[in-house]
This record gives sequence, structure tokens and C-alpha cells, in this order.
Amino acid sequence: MRNFILILFVALIPFSCLSQQNNSKKDKEQNEMKPSKNDDGEWDLTVMDTQFDYFLNAIAKPMSQYSESFLKTKNTFLVNEWNSYYSTGKYRNIIESGIDYNPRENYGIKFEYKLYQVFSYVSWKYGLKMNGLSGSDVRR
Repeated sequence: MRNFILILFVALIPFSCLSQQNNSKKDKEQNEMKPSKNDDGEWDLTVMDTQFDYFLNAIAKPMSQYSESFLKTKNTFLVNEWNSYYSTGKYRNIIESGIDYNPRENYGIKFEYKLYQVFSYVSWKYGLKMNGLSGSDVRR
């Protein structure tokens, strides 16, 4: 389980180099996943877990069944729920970092879809109850 979160932390959103200014600031920044753009200028999400690819292709509903506004609304709620679990230490064996997500940013439907499916995947794989997931997206 820890490997998934570590891989998610590293692969979900690339980090830029951090300067070594202040240790407490550095520690805080290392414990947050921060979105960044790929070389094409698009927000990208890469999850390096072969089960996630299986989940995305065989289990998850297709992207065409969601609207971008639906996904943005759900992701805003789910990120808040995830960060709440992280800050309280709940599910610490699964959640090892917070997520820096700005709901005012236009990430695009591909990013929003994959982020939403990451929450659905964590629920599916680890049984983590995420209240922000739609009932049809919670699979056991």
C-alpha cells in the first residue's frame, strides 16, 4: 500500500527542484502533490501502477460519461476529503501526502478525469471510503 502512495506521490504530479531555504517549508512542500504542466503545456497525470492502467481500461467508466464541470466539482470535494484524512492521520497507511489542487485552475477534462479515477481506484483497491465518490463509481 505504501508503494502505491509513494508511486502516486512521485508520478502523479512532477515536482520542480526545491531550494534549501527553510527546513520546515521544505518538509511541507515535499508532503504535497503539486500539479504541473507537461512539455505540451497541458496538465498531465501519470500513475505508475499497472493495476491503475487495468482499472482505467477495464473497470472505470469512460471519460465520455462525465462532464468537466462534474469532475471539477467532485475533485474539489475529494481533494478536500483526501487532505483532511492526510492532516488528521486517518488512513496513514494509504495516504502519505496532501494534494495541492486549485479548483479555479483549468486543468482540462483529461486531468480531471484521471484525478477522479485515482480516488475511485484507491477506493476500489484499498477499500478506502471516499464520501465524494458517486455511488456508481464505488466498486468492490
